[in-house]
Amino acid sequence: MRVYIETRRQVADKKQKIGIKERILAWRNGRSKKRSAGRGWNWLGLLKVAAVIALLVGAGAFLRYAEGYVRSANAGEEGSLILVDVPGWVNWDLKVRVAEMAGTSRFPVLDDETATVVARNLAPMAWLDDVRVQVTNDSVRVKARWRKPLALVVKGSQKFYVDADLVVLDYMPMPHLPIVEVKGVTVEPAPRPGERFDREDLAAAVALISLLHRMDVEVAPKTPLLEQIASVNVTNYKGRKSPREPHIILNTKDDIEIIWGAEIGEWAKHLEAKDEQKLAKLYTYYKQNGSLSAGVKYINLRDPQDKVPQPIDKYR
Repeated sequence: MRVYIETRRQVADKKQKIGIKERILAWRNGRSKKRSAGRGWNWLGLLKVAAVIALLVGAGAFLRYAEGYVRSANAGEEGSLILVDVPGWVNWDLKVRVAEMAGTSRFPVLDDETATVVARNLAPMAWLDDVRVQVTNDSVRVKARWRKPLALVVKGSQKFYVDADLVVLDYMPMPHLPIVEVKGVTVEPAPRPGERFDREDLAAAVALISLLHRMDVEVAPKTPLLEQIASVNVTNYKGRKSPREPHIILNTKDDIEIIWGAEIGEWAKHLEAKDEQKLAKLYTYYKQNGSLSAGVKYINLRDPQDKVPQPIDKYR
């Protein structure tokens, strides 16, 4: 039997070779693991990204549906209904009602017959006047004069609006508008939407509301006085109940009476203050106190005065 005895140098050289081989092997194994990790999928991260994308897509689809139902004139979609030059006071619910009356918000065929059908469908709608329908290559465009409600009439369970021309509008909530209820009007027979409710007492109330609206635009556009008025009472119109009592009374939302007096233009017959003096007195009080209910029970505008503070240049 042969026995080989290694010298110290031979042992050292052998250990050095084994150490180099181990380092090379370790380096190759580490590199292989990195490549494998690079080729693998981070499933948790991917799921998070997918969830965010799904959320954005869902939100986008909802907004697209809501905005696409009734589109503005600045954007069009093939076959969509576009309402042109809509006044700022028109709310979303009224736009949707117009779209429903038109028949649909999407039109598969765009031709002259489509325009005729849409115009015919919208003709009975009291809220619109002078309706014009135009069909383009990708949309149906509707332009009209919108009737703005000024006064509310309530008779039992029946409610309806009237505009400045006394045209009846079917009731729908309009909380963003300063619509004033008119009390004391006889509502028989009940008018239908689109008809003109031509009553003198209602006309007197609407004329006063229109006058206050114009004053608000000039004097108090940021804080309209009309927003504090709950009703106009014409029960004693032209003194039909009592010739000595005021013909028209306004009531605030805080139950303060504003005694206006005779109908507009009738002040001289009853020796009252001029209409412009009544307005000046009312808006001066409102401007000075910031409210119509600043610790008073009523505001009397009937008494004539030689010198009345004028709140606006128009009446100076």
